[in-house]
Amino acid sequence: MPAISTIQNSITNSPLSLMIEKMGISIAQAQAALDQNSIEMLKELAKSPININGANKSLLELGFVPTFYAFTEASFEAKLEFSMAESNEFSIGGEVGATIGVVTASINASYARKFEQSASGSSSIAARMVSLPPPENLIEILKSIKPDTPDE
Repeated sequence: MPAISTIQNSITNSPLSLMIEKMGISIAQAQAALDQNSIEMLKELAKSPININGANKSLLELGFVPTFYAFTEASFEAKLEFSMAESNEFSIGGEVGATIGVVTASINASYARKFEQSASGSSSIAARMVSLPPPENLIEILKSIKPDTPDE
C-alpha cells in the first residue's frame, strides 16, 4: 500500500487553499513581468529614431506601440484515482481410484490471497491571456519625449 499512502499524504499535505494562493501569486508575478516588458518596449520605441524626409521621428511618434497583455482567466484542476482490491481463492479437489486390491486417493488443496492496488494522479493549470492597448496617458507622455539623436 505504499503508493496509495504516498498519494494520501500528498493530498493532506497540499491543501487546496494553499495551491490556489500559490497560483494567484504566480499569475500576479507573471502579470508584473509582462507589464514591465511592455513598458521597456515602449521606451525603446520612443527613443528609436527613423529619418523620414529629413526629420527624425520615433517609432512611437509613427504609431508603433507594443502589445500589453492581461490574464483574464486561470484554472487549476487536480484529479486523483486509486483503487484497491483483495480476493481470496480456496479450492479443493480430489481423485479416488481403485484397481484390483489397491485403493488410491489424492487430494489437491490450494489457497490464494491476492492484493491489487493502483494509484494515479494528474493536475493541470491553464491560463488565458488577451491583448490590450497600452494605457493612453502613458502613450501621450512617451510621445512628448523627443529622441536623443539630432535631426539629420
